[in-house]
Amino acid sequence: MVTRQLPKPAELLELMQFKKPELNAKKRRLESALTIYDLRAIAKRRTPKAAFDYTDGAAEGELSLARARQAFEDVEFHPSILRPAERVDMSTEILGGPSALPFGIAPTGFTRLMQTEGESAGAAAAGAAGIPFTLSTLGTTSIEDVKKANPNGRNWFQLYVMRDREISYGLARRAAEAGFDTLQFTVDTPVAGARLRDKRNGFSIPPQLTLGTIINAIPRPWWWYDFLTTPKLEFASLSTTGGTVGELLNAAMDPTISYDDLAIIRDIWPGKIVVKGVQNVEDSKRLIDAGVDGIILSNHGGRQLDRAPIPFRLLPEVVREVGKDATVMVDTGIMNGADIVASIALGAKFTLIGRAYLYGLMAGGREGVDRTIAILRSEIERTMQLLGVASLAELEPKHVTQLTRLLPLAGAPAEAAGGGAPRVRAVSGQAARAPKASVTANGVASGSTKPTAARTKAAAKG
Repeated sequence: MVTRQLPKPAELLELMQFKKPELNAKKRRLESALTIYDLRAIAKRRTPKAAFDYTDGAAEGELSLARARQAFEDVEFHPSILRPAERVDMSTEILGGPSALPFGIAPTGFTRLMQTEGESAGAAAAGAAGIPFTLSTLGTTSIEDVKKANPNGRNWFQLYVMRDREISYGLARRAAEAGFDTLQFTVDTPVAGARLRDKRNGFSIPPQLTLGTIINAIPRPWWWYDFLTTPKLEFASLSTTGGTVGELLNAAMDPTISYDDLAIIRDIWPGKIVVKGVQNVEDSKRLIDAGVDGIILSNHGGRQLDRAPIPFRLLPEVVREVGKDATVMVDTGIMNGADIVASIALGAKFTLIGRAYLYGLMAGGREGVDRTIAILRSEIERTMQLLGVASLAELEPKHVTQLTRLLPLAGAPAEAAGGGAPRVRAVSGQAARAPKASVTANGVASGSTKPTAARTKAAAKG
């Protein structure tokens, strides 16, 4: 029989430890964010719809983005037991220099439109964290001002080939003179993708006010205050800024870009050069033969060709073919530190984050970017400890199995699966093997039309 008694006041006080209230609203909301998706939710509340959707959206039906995120979620880890990893070394050497973490910040355009601190906040946060920051050709902060924001850290520059080639050549020379050590030569944007959210929102540069945008702005006065009371948007390359993003891209980019352009830029640029936007094995091989230092497997965050290949799926095969000869990196769809760990285990030397960084920026400026980096750092460290590995070098394909819902048809040509790929996509990070019957490794039929978790999550969150 339970013996009951009246609680003693002293014992009650021991049980009731009240948390000290945080009076700083920004700090309070950022501390409440435990995941990148939490930062996304905060960003959506604080940012006008057109600017948020420009960041959050992708091309056409947004299938490429959803599939990229789903591919990371469809990962099974294989931990080793009784292997102490009390202290984890997450540092790496990438393209001739150090990085404290196995990821850097990807190039993003029009960044000050999302939050007024823009690229300066990203560069400063990256410098403080000891990771590289990449400035986009379409950035809204100058090359020189990014250098001021991150004077001692690693700055990279992303270059588009413009119709006026001299603009591109001049930008490359300016970045080199400012001490940027790596050039990302981007090849997946000969023309703009169909970003339907932007069209539906009437999104343009500069923003065009309509009744809808005004109504949407009413609960977000801080964004408009920042936008209207800070210096006007300045672009690294565009002298004309009127029109939709698609119109600006189509006016500036040149669909005739070729290997000849790569050779010219290679001669101009004194540092490391990597090609961003690689989407098959054959191009990977040809680029290595052309003398680039590395490649970035990327479908531009799903913002160009919808239904494009999933970079994370291409990773093991590309690493097998060219990993010994060049640095292979990956982006698109990374929303968790575990995504980064899986990429490194399958052979990537480095990863890049885009939307994850921008969600933090929109949620809280520089402090929000710091929070993004802190969340990913914590997730990487915890995942590695639970896997029983103490350094990135210990991560191997044996630690990861890629479960899959999307497989090429058994009779599909090999080249359709990525240039020399097996007729059935590998479902393991260790070896290619065909699934039994028509069921994938996670028990979902390969022809299943079940909505992906990423799309379900996106729909639930707006």
